[in-house]
Amino acid sequence: MTNNCAIITGTSFGLLAIILGAFGAHALKKVLSAEKLASFEVGVRYQTYSALFLILIGYNADFEVGLVQWAYYLATFGTLLFSFSIYLLSLSEYLKKNFKFLGPITPLGGLLMILGWGCLLLSAV
Repeated sequence: MTNNCAIITGTSFGLLAIILGAFGAHALKKVLSAEKLASFEVGVRYQTYSALFLILIGYNADFEVGLVQWAYYLATFGTLLFSFSIYLLSLSEYLKKNFKFLGPITPLGGLLMILGWGCLLLSAV
């Protein structure tokens, strides 16, 4: 694990968040209900937060510290579970697919993201 991995992951998440945010604001606005669109936007917002988090630790944290590595992994996998499950759940009606099994995955992803922030906090103290 290196600082560059965190920077690459963070910038990839950021790039994808901008693309998905624009897609949601323009293309999905016409096909999703207001509630589903709002959920989709929550996924984009938290993916953006994680992108910034990863870029921040990539440029500033010491990846020789185990807690920093844990912060990276937890934030990355938490974002994948949280945001991407929200995207699929939001698009389920439009795609005519049943993604309800992903419902429990979303809070698990959120918990992993919280733990990632906690690891960063602990590494600082």
